[in-house]
Amino acid sequence: MSTGKIQFAELDGTFVLKFVGEIRLTLCSALDATIEKIFSALNFSSIVIDLTESRSIDSTTLGLLAKLSILSRQKVGLLPTVVTTHPDITRLLSSMGFDQVFNIIDEPLPCPDCLSDLPVQDQSEEVVKSKVLEAHRILMSLNESNREAFHDLVSALERS
Repeated sequence: MSTGKIQFAELDGTFVLKFVGEIRLTLCSALDATIEKIFSALNFSSIVIDLTESRSIDSTTLGLLAKLSILSRQKVGLLPTVVTTHPDITRLLSSMGFDQVFNIIDEPLPCPDCLSDLPVQDQSEEVVKSKVLEAHRILMSLNESNREAFHDLVSALERS
């Protein structure tokens, strides 16, 4: 069971995702559904990902965040903003090349009172595997280091 949660709010076209605790694969279906919701909104203007209360983020979640950035650039021409105040999280984001696909800031934003938890989504093993594979392919596309780091995992997932 995951010890983390993702919260969500929309305020006048700004979509806020707040990651709290340990963010793992178990939250990815809800995150992916929310990404789709964001980009189907007519009043979309910006995205803020608040990682100030995150303790760890797995690679599948990182891949979905990269997907969010790619869609944001394609659909509205802007980079999402990531807020991180923990050196370990900041270092992880930089090592994955996120400094090239996000505006990364270290100033905490005032947390809106209207954040609500994303609902848990039960998905079949095949759907989860598909999301994990997609997320890691996206990470691999960001830079050569990621391509090398996740090549074996993606190959194994493609074979199974």
